[in-house]
Amino acid sequence: MQVTIRLFASFRVGRFVEETRDLPPDASVADVVRALEIPAEAIGMIMLDRRHAPLEQRLHDGARLALFPLLGGG
Repeated sequence: MQVTIRLFASFRVGRFVEETRDLPPDASVADVVRALEIPAEAIGMIMLDRRHAPLEQRLHDGARLALFPLLGGG
């Protein structure tokens, strides 16, 4: 299945802004995060098809996944 992945802020460094990848039919958000070598604790928000999603969420063909890092500030 094909999934479009969009990265934001610091997750783009050394990676990409947007990329479409072929993934196995049972792939989850967590599988993508591991493949991109992003520490799960660094994720601030996961959006799947413009809705919040957990790491365990299974993906589907044509899905649009967006990963946002935790943001700091004060």
